[in-house]
Amino acid sequence: MNPHSLLRRREFLGLLGCGTSCLLAKDPFSLGAIWNRIQIADPDRVLVLVQLSGGNDGLSMIVPHADDIYYRVRPATSIGAASVLKLNDYVGLNPKLSDLRPLHEGGQLAVIQGVGYPQPNRSHFESMDIWHSGDLRGRDAGEGWIGRWADAVDDSAFDPNTVVHVGGDKPWSLHARRHAAIAFARPESFTWAGTEDERKAFEMVAESRPGNGRDNAIERIRKSLRDAQVSSASIRDSAARYKPKAKYPTSTLARQLTTIAGLIHGGVRGRVYSVGFGGFDTHQGQRGRHDGLMSTLGGSLAAFLQDLKLQGLEQRVVVVTFSEFGRRVAENGSAGTDHGTAGPMLVLGAPVKGGIYGTHPSLADTDRGDLKFSTDFRSVYGTLIDRWIGGSSRELLGGPFDALGFLA
Repeated sequence: MNPHSLLRRREFLGLLGCGTSCLLAKDPFSLGAIWNRIQIADPDRVLVLVQLSGGNDGLSMIVPHADDIYYRVRPATSIGAASVLKLNDYVGLNPKLSDLRPLHEGGQLAVIQGVGYPQPNRSHFESMDIWHSGDLRGRDAGEGWIGRWADAVDDSAFDPNTVVHVGGDKPWSLHARRHAAIAFARPESFTWAGTEDERKAFEMVAESRPGNGRDNAIERIRKSLRDAQVSSASIRDSAARYKPKAKYPTSTLARQLTTIAGLIHGGVRGRVYSVGFGGFDTHQGQRGRHDGLMSTLGGSLAAFLQDLKLQGLEQRVVVVTFSEFGRRVAENGSAGTDHGTAGPMLVLGAPVKGGIYGTHPSLADTDRGDLKFSTDFRSVYGTLIDRWIGGSSRELLGGPFDALGFLA
């Protein structure tokens, strides 16, 4: 069995030992509190998460072209106002994101400004854990925010391919207790093989006897193991047969998005797809490096959405970009920028109500040189849950967060 995709022996033993106690848990984030509550109303809706790893410099992505402070504190890394693709009188797109301009003009690009959270953490790992868990406690909160959503999906509506990561290590956001995500670097390598421990786990399930409140847990594991043997075949077949109708750039990100387009087109019942795009820790020589990242990001996303449109799938998909933090307002002495706090998120797709959401943080009123967040990232997550993938953001995120208007 692929080590990132399905049940491992220790996970089997943990679930088997849980018995009925899982159903009695009182923690609002626990399995018992959200068990089988989500009935997916529209199984055709797809969410694609694009993680920008390293700390994306938001001021070089959504450029405050009308702010003199920006140019004063960034002599080496600023982007000239004349080249910025204006979104309004204050901000505009990095010119290397020109491939996204038609989406903006068509009302299919939402820019969410100043996204962050209280008491920001500037550690890559700890801050990303906060984003992945949808909780300020990070991994101490338990599952990832998508993992909690997956665990809450009714068993009758859950397909083994409901949550898919295309790339390297599966992010914590997808970590779940009972409805595991699958992950693979390339679809052709995604096969069900089974290690010795996994085969022993399979045998233990097959030989288990009813009783002691474990029947439901055992049956869920049996179903997961059976589903494993067919899910990998559907992934490989859909990806192999896919013929894109748009021209994608030659980048890893573009290849991953092509794979996702193929899975959607091929009828794989994925609801949430995840990819990672790294290189954003730009402490030195930022201008050229970040411009290259923006070119890859813009070209890949534009090709993906154009492909979906030409395949007649554009109304099914919403794409979201996020990063663990932004970067400091002023550049450093190495023509780069250091770890900061708030930054922008992009939400793209035909179902999106384009525009600018939230307030751009002040470059004059900072927190010791860092931007003060104006939009809680859980408001974005909550909007995606309530208005796109289904479920209750109040239950899944542990509290009410203001909804944003980028989805009807």
